[in-house]
Parts: sequence; C-alpha cells; structure tokens
Amino acid sequence: MQHPAPDRGSSRTPGGSPARPALLDLASDEAGLPAHPELTARLGGAAHLTSVGPAAGGEPVRTAACGWFARRGLHTAPDRVVFGPGIEPLLFAVLAAVEGDVLLTRPCRHVAAGQAALLGRRVHRVPAPAECGGVPDPFALLETVRRARSGGGNPRVLVLTVPDDPTGTVVPPELLHEICEASRDLDLVVVADESRRDLAHHCDTVVVSPAEMLPERTVVLSGLGSSLDLGGWRTGFARFPEGSIGDRLLRDATEIAEHVWAAPAAPVEDAAAYALSEPDPLRAYVEAAARLHAVVAAEACRVVSEAGALCRPPEAGFCLYPDLAPVKARLAERGAGDAASLERRLLEWHAVAVRGGHRFGDDPSALRFRVTTGGFYGATDEERWEALNAPAPLRVPHVAQALSRFAEAFTEPTDG
Repeated sequence: MQHPAPDRGSSRTPGGSPARPALLDLASDEAGLPAHPELTARLGGAAHLTSVGPAAGGEPVRTAACGWFARRGLHTAPDRVVFGPGIEPLLFAVLAAVEGDVLLTRPCRHVAAGQAALLGRRVHRVPAPAECGGVPDPFALLETVRRARSGGGNPRVLVLTVPDDPTGTVVPPELLHEICEASRDLDLVVVADESRRDLAHHCDTVVVSPAEMLPERTVVLSGLGSSLDLGGWRTGFARFPEGSIGDRLLRDATEIAEHVWAAPAAPVEDAAAYALSEPDPLRAYVEAAARLHAVVAAEACRVVSEAGALCRPPEAGFCLYPDLAPVKARLAERGAGDAASLERRLLEWHAVAVRGGHRFGDDPSALRFRVTTGGFYGATDEERWEALNAPAPLRVPHVAQALSRFAEAFTEPTDG
C-alpha cells in the first residue's frame, strides 16, 4: 500500500484553516531505505539477459547463495537451493509440499495463514513468549499438537520467523533448541523465515538458525528484501535439508516452481548473485542499515513506553510491537477499544498508519500493534541516504520531526 510521504511542517488550506497532515506510514512491510547504486547498476547492466533459465535459479545465483549460507554456518550444495519471486511464493510451495496442517505462532505475519487457507489446510495457533516472538512456547506447542491430533487434526509443519516480524525480538538459543527437539519428537517440518537475520541491532545479539539444531527437518527462507530493501525486485531463496525429508520437499517444491513461476527474472537473478557475494560496499550498507534501525526503533520504543505501553526492546530488523493494555480504559473512552479501532483512530486522529495485532493473528481485543520504522527515514532517496549515513540519526531534522509526530500520536490520547 503506497501512501504520501510524512509531513515536513505545518500546512494550511487555501482558506487558511489547518490542513490535515500528510500520512506518516509506519505500517509498511518494507525497510524504507534506498537501493544501493552498485545493485541498480548491476541490474541495468543485465537487462540484455532475456533467456529463461531453470525454475530453481541458475547455477551462478545458487552457488552465490551457498556461499552466503556458508558464511552463516550452514554449508549447502547448490542443488539444495531454490530461487523464486520473493519469499512468499517459496513458502507457499513448501506448505503445499507438506501434507498436513500448519502451526503458526500468535502473533505472526499474516502471509502463512492466508496461504494455508488457499491450500485448504487447518491453522493451529500457538502463543509465543512475549520476550521472544517468532517461536512458540515449547510446552504450548506440545499441548497444541496433542489436542489437534486427538481431535482428528494433522499438524505437520511449523512456521517460524528468526528474527521475528512483528515483534523485532530474537529467540535465545536455548529456547530455540527446545523448540527444535519438540519438533523432532512431534515429527514436524520446520520452515524458518530468516530474512532479517543480518539486521541484528547489536554485535552481541546471537541469531541462531533452526537448521543448525534440526538440520534434517528445517527449510530456511531468505531474500534480499529486508537487509538490502529490495522487496520490489521479488527475490527469495530457500535452502532444503539433506536426507529423505528434504529430498521429498525439494522435489515437490521444485515441481510447483516449474508450473507456477517457471524461472526467476534473469536480470534480477544476476544482480542477486552479485549481492549474495557480499562485496564490501554492500556489507557496509547492511551494517549501516542495522545501526539506523537500531537507533530509531529504540527511540520509538522509548516513546510508546513513556506513553504507557508495554514494549519489548526490539533486537533486530525494523519493527516493534507495543501493547497499550495499561492505558486501555482511557483509550476505550476515546473510541479505541480494540486493535482494529486503535488502528483506525490513529489514522483519523493523527494520520499515523500502523497495523493492529488482529492482522497478525493476535487477540483482536488486545491493544497491540506493529510499528515499522521506514516511515521515519524520509520521503525521498536523498533524505533516506542522509538518515542512513548520519552518525546521529535522531538529530537529522526530518527524522526528528517524524518521531515528534509519532510521540504526539501516543501521548495525547493516552494522557489521563
């Protein structure tokens, strides 16, 4: 969903009355940063590549992905990698290849639930611990599967996000190990969306892949959309495990790819191969993006916490997930009694767009919502580069102004 850029100052209608401020879009799924010029040059230089390649991606880009995985501790053969037009089609292919119901955390990104519905699969929700979204509570997972199977259900695939969207939190390795052990005991396939693992906010944050702990049962999904903000290029890739389970999933998912998307776009594939080789300029870009996300997300977390929200400090990526439960009574008096009405009222009151928790499978009566930080970075590439390169992003005028608008949106309706 495209919206106008955030307001840069007060404006008035021709008649002199105050104009409605331009939308501050904190609901987008994108990071809100400009594409690196080396990548755009690479894409333009590959425009002459018009031949259709293999459905799973050509040898160069799959080999580059193997190097990318190896640098993260996951040694991979090229024939275990499948490319597609974004993570979502690859997730759909994997879910279609697993015969059984789907287990999702509460909250989680909405894509998997919609895909399960399209496939006619039941969805079983498992609560995630507040301190580390993206993975379920191990005991709740065991109980959910037991009840589902005793009632005639057949849960067979667990979808995780590591690090998490919508909460921006990272699961501790010891808890992830418990989840992996439970998944093995329950005969589950794990699909791990790791598209934001390179955006950890601090160097001491440990991001571990489930594939390191459950190698024979884990499919890893990633792409260029989050770390390099190339979502519009629609480039994703999947790593399938070795062994009989991985062989079956790889065969079926590749067959789906051959019938659905046929092959990734050749120019984008060429640019992706270059990006996955991680040359120094792109490494520096990702590091700068992680620093910017860390600073701005921490400030946004401070703002909503001072307004009365409960908010776990985000640890990776560019989103946070506040809970306004402590001020629910005051908000209800103003017509914001649940997630949907809170989302609507923030738009009406302050022209601030967020996504309510009901959009992530959360309790619709709760006042939880996701904020993404891209809307703070600017309206033009020039402004976004300024934010990205600034040693103190919070002092950049347009960033500071957008954060001030954000603070007004939450302090005013929650004042007692």
